[in-house]
Amino acid sequence: MQKKLRKSTLATVFLSAVGLGLVPAASLAITKAPEAPSSDIKVETVASGLAEPWGLQFLPDDRMLVTERPGRLRIVSMDGKKSKPVSGLPKVHAQGQGGLLDVRLAPDFDTTGTLYFSFAEPRGGGKAATAVGRGQLVLDGDKAALDNVEIIYRQNPAVRTGRHFGSRIVIDKSGDLFVTTGDLGTESAKAQDPNVSIGKVLRITTDGKPASGNPNLPGWAPEVWSIGHRNIQGAVLDPSTGQLWTVEHGAQGGDELNNPQKGSNYGWPVISYGRHYSGAKIGKGTSKSGMEQPVYYWDPSIATSGLELYTGDLIPGWKGNFLVGGLAGAQLSRLVMEDGKVAREEALLTGRGDRIRDVREGPDGAVYVLTDDDDGKILRLSPK
Repeated sequence: MQKKLRKSTLATVFLSAVGLGLVPAASLAITKAPEAPSSDIKVETVASGLAEPWGLQFLPDDRMLVTERPGRLRIVSMDGKKSKPVSGLPKVHAQGQGGLLDVRLAPDFDTTGTLYFSFAEPRGGGKAATAVGRGQLVLDGDKAALDNVEIIYRQNPAVRTGRHFGSRIVIDKSGDLFVTTGDLGTESAKAQDPNVSIGKVLRITTDGKPASGNPNLPGWAPEVWSIGHRNIQGAVLDPSTGQLWTVEHGAQGGDELNNPQKGSNYGWPVISYGRHYSGAKIGKGTSKSGMEQPVYYWDPSIATSGLELYTGDLIPGWKGNFLVGGLAGAQLSRLVMEDGKVAREEALLTGRGDRIRDVREGPDGAVYVLTDDDDGKILRLSPK
């Protein structure tokens, strides 16, 4: 009986076939990259007792802003001390996957205290959709509040749902905001409609208006950057190129790493490397003319959430690598990149059972991850 090929061998054969022109361009997306060398990493618990933490952002004084999905924002110090909930946040739709989601500091936070946050917003009649808010963080000893809160952008249409709200916020080099949205679970077909903000990457100004330089294609809403996305829960900007990178949930299989390009269509729900939870085929298969292939995909799914590009010096072997959280996969995936493609992959934190929701590089060069649980934690990863 012929022996089964190791996954690293399969990937090598695939890449060789691409180089020889034996694999069509539409199949350039790969999965199961060869295993990267194991990292010798120390894992420490910085804080615990967080209720389903979703987003993490470092403050200038090295404390952390952490969102909790039920609708609370807390400040957490490096010694694990948690503040009382920050006051002033709007009501959130804390049902299913909905609630308070991402948080990001404005570039001028040091002088203005401005931050942005995304959340599932209740719209009445049991309906909800993703929204982006802005406010000024005011610190007063152990207390904190958001002042001058306003909602700058609302995803439309709102529907009855508790699923697939996205949502990450990334600030680009011009100071505009990339905002990722999901297909709300029940509206996957609208991910292909460029005139609505369901299943999209959006690019807006700090006031929520369409940013200049957007595609502005016929039939496209002016804030839409790219279309055909299912549920993007990880996003980061490459500081050297200004390129946006994202990870999004597939269905049963088919999680994707993408670098969304202006005016491009990423296929959902027409093409996917996943399957419906019933096992049925999704759409037209894995490729279609005019629709982009992912840079990389996971099958089986690890339920990607959180994405960071490591640029620090504390862990030299990780420099230039992507770090991807996995919820169902209960892992942190390290992707070694070469020429814009995934060359090797290492699965970290396996065996712990931690659902990884977000991952951020800290000011000390260590990597901090949020575990999604009723007793959620902040973990710090550093060299042994």
